Amino acid sequence: MLFKATPLIFTGLSVAFAFRAGMFNIGAEGQMNIGAFAAAWAGFTFTALPWVIHIPISICFAFAGGALWALIAGYLKARVGSHEVINTIMLNFIALALVSYLVNSVYNVPATVRTPEISPSAHIPRFDSITGFFSGSPFNMVFIIGICVCLLTGYIIRNTPLGYEIRTSGFNRDAAEYAGMNIKKLTVLSMTVAGGFAGLSGLNFVNGYKHYFELGFSEGTGYMGIAVALIARNNPIAIIPVAVFFGILEYGGLTVNTLVPKEIITIIQALTILSAITITELFRRRVSLE
Repeated sequence: MLFKATPLIFTGLSVAFAFRAGMFNIGAEGQMNIGAFAAAWAGFTFTALPWVIHIPISICFAFAGGALWALIAGYLKARVGSHEVINTIMLNFIALALVSYLVNSVYNVPATVRTPEISPSAHIPRFDSITGFFSGSPFNMVFIIGICVCLLTGYIIRNTPLGYEIRTSGFNRDAAEYAGMNIKKLTVLSMTVAGGFAGLSGLNFVNGYKHYFELGFSEGTGYMGIAVALIARNNPIAIIPVAVFFGILEYGGLTVNTLVPKEIITIIQALTILSAITITELFRRRVSLE
């Protein structure tokens, strides 16, 4: 459950951070794949490093991969005003095609759709190897990284001048520009950071679980992050329990898929998500009226 929730923390935070700046990031799926491949590349390329250096390098590559991919959409939005929804959707297709080419034609392991395995020094430890609990589970320390990133992001958004500017530009770009804020800079910065968060989600699979990049590993996690952000109302802290809730739904579906048709499981999951969104919105309206 927690393993399934981990990438949703990052993709939900990615969507929420862009929302805070007044943008809709649909590109978390592509940014996640680029970040995961970048982490894998750093893992199997730099093989003579100690873990204390190799793991941070992999984390930086994952963030940089997603950030650079989102930077394209942010730059186009700031430079020529092209809509980020269209840009990020198109970049998703390009990202998936790019990693497919790299895996199949450049870094391919014969008879597979994956890259070579990363060096053991780039492995992010699983909880069962550290604590003895969760024996056999792929649940790993990337979950803790996700919690720390959410807490830090929440602090920045609420308590720093940069966070104030991001929130102001999200509420009213004209007012923010009138107040002297650099809207173009904030647009590029916000989308780039949002992409970096999505890129970090790839660490869960590459460095914490399989130890290689595999085509199709994301399974729509980037798009599911949109629902996570909406239910959490773009609150970085609330994203954590909401992602765990989605992890429960995913793991529950896997548990009963031998007894119940997959289509029924998908319908139940969708109805549960719709109900959660509706209840959250009704509760918010009632509280605001009181």
